[in-house]
Amino acid sequence: MQDVVAWLKENGDLKIIDEALDVVLEIPHVAYIEVKQDNSRPLLFTKPVNRAKGIEYDMPVLMNIFANQALTEKIFGKHPDMLAEGIDTLFKLRPPKGFKSKLAMLPKFFSLKNVFPKRLKFRGECQERIIPKEEVDLDSLPILKTWEEDGGPFITMGQVYTQSLDGKMQNLGMYRLQQYDKNHLGMHWQIHKDASHFFDQYQRAGKKMPVTVAIGGDPLYIWCGQAPMPHGMFEMLLYGFIRNKNAQLVKSLSNAIYIPRDADIVIEGFVDPVVTKIEGPFGDHTGYYTLKEPFPVMEVETISMKKNPVFVATVVGKPPLEDKYMGWATERIFLPMLKPMAPDLIDYNMPENGVFHNLILVKMKTRYKGHAMQFMHAFWGVGQMSFIKHAFFVGEDAPALEEYEALAEYILNRLSHECILVTKGIVDHLDHASSEQFVGGKLGVDVTGDEVQEGVEELLTDEILLEKMRAIDENIVGLKQFMTKTKNPICVIAVEKKTSMKILSVKLHILKQHIKVLVIIDALNNPIDNPYMLIWRVTNNIDAQRDIIFTPFVTIDATNKNGYDGYTRTWPGDTFCTKEVLDSLLEKGLIDLDDEMIQRYGLLPE
Repeated sequence: MQDVVAWLKENGDLKIIDEALDVVLEIPHVAYIEVKQDNSRPLLFTKPVNRAKGIEYDMPVLMNIFANQALTEKIFGKHPDMLAEGIDTLFKLRPPKGFKSKLAMLPKFFSLKNVFPKRLKFRGECQERIIPKEEVDLDSLPILKTWEEDGGPFITMGQVYTQSLDGKMQNLGMYRLQQYDKNHLGMHWQIHKDASHFFDQYQRAGKKMPVTVAIGGDPLYIWCGQAPMPHGMFEMLLYGFIRNKNAQLVKSLSNAIYIPRDADIVIEGFVDPVVTKIEGPFGDHTGYYTLKEPFPVMEVETISMKKNPVFVATVVGKPPLEDKYMGWATERIFLPMLKPMAPDLIDYNMPENGVFHNLILVKMKTRYKGHAMQFMHAFWGVGQMSFIKHAFFVGEDAPALEEYEALAEYILNRLSHECILVTKGIVDHLDHASSEQFVGGKLGVDVTGDEVQEGVEELLTDEILLEKMRAIDENIVGLKQFMTKTKNPICVIAVEKKTSMKILSVKLHILKQHIKVLVIIDALNNPIDNPYMLIWRVTNNIDAQRDIIFTPFVTIDATNKNGYDGYTRTWPGDTFCTKEVLDSLLEKGLIDLDDEMIQRYGLLPE
């Protein structure tokens, strides 16, 4: 994979677009529509331009590398389930103490001899062209602006290499990087990440922190950058384990950090611990804009690259995205790592429209009462699993976790108030629903038991139930019921919100014989007949401690929060495509798009 473009032509059905397209909105919109196609393909844009700045770039833009499941498997070299075998051995590696310990470790180290990165003493292909500090200009790179409301252009697939203050630990993370000007980038490393922990060390010491950002090279570097490795373990060990060959690293030109020799572009610099700048907004993988917030700033010292570099980028927004396939590989490979803390775990699945950290489905063997509750606390207490907001635990007799409709029926036939646990814990940096940043409600549902006996007393048609509800509150403007043959049908209502939904829920108590689970959404931009996007909206928009009511039926308030709810943070907006850009791309025949697709994935506002 030294030449990724050639490899994708042969193995990935690479689609080459030779039309001149703008890095502002146009290229990202093409990639955004493509990744949502059933037969999604990787894309190479050979003539990126920036019309506003009058720039024609001398390098192509490669996007959608992880275009589908089959291509992702080819990138890994084998099915991720096969790669999972033995990964626990990798994570148990610890430096031996004493001569006897070293002897005992020899067989294990020999079996893993290809895991450890190899530091080369010469320069790599990524350093064939060198741009000194006085000539650095980030405008020479085709950095994309994806959404109209983005705070500027962002590097979206940068491999961010950092090291601890004492140089003993190195980290590879994938963080978005906002371009401020010709030589400054915003470092959006979230508070829970290793790079942020390293930054704290430099800040306490009053020293500038070296950072090197690599773009391109082997696509596996990208996946390693987002893999949930244990604290202190360098992600390039994972690369060596999967490839069964040592990652070959070369020293940065201006600092002591080592990076892959075959990267296409390398950006080196330092972060001053006393300098921050407002970063964002940015339409992120949650499908919402993350708000403006101060983050550290990287001052670029030098840029190096291959003779003929390729600029690699991704597009984020509403699902499905490339992370659907990257996340699939992560699920399969890291399954063995969860089993030591949960020995009766059979499988787990993180649906793409739950944007991964918002929803997890878990299949387990239950051996005693409360076993699933034990699992919940175990999951919420380990690594990146601690960010999971909503977790459903099913028994070993449940359908396959990817059979979502059959699984939903299984869950709803076993759902009761008694099987629901609501608690409080850490939430992802990007979570907007919690009343307090970083901390919010957690929902755990134990549906490992038998089917419940009682269902809805009297099931009404959508039309009759809506009529009864509108007689109570005319701000209810739409209604649709799902899974009506189960013991717990789901009734979704769309409202024009003019008060707290807790008040509305109380008003609707008189209809309790017709309702088991009530979900309330805003009428605007929420077609109630689109379950895919409803799951996306609900899992994003609720804080379990604030937004779930249990009597006399389960009510879930998934509306946008405001002062009616005691919510004082700024509620972010959705990511929407720019209609004029879509129309232009359609006219040029560069995208395949119809009204059904626009509705299914919430591409345009109502």
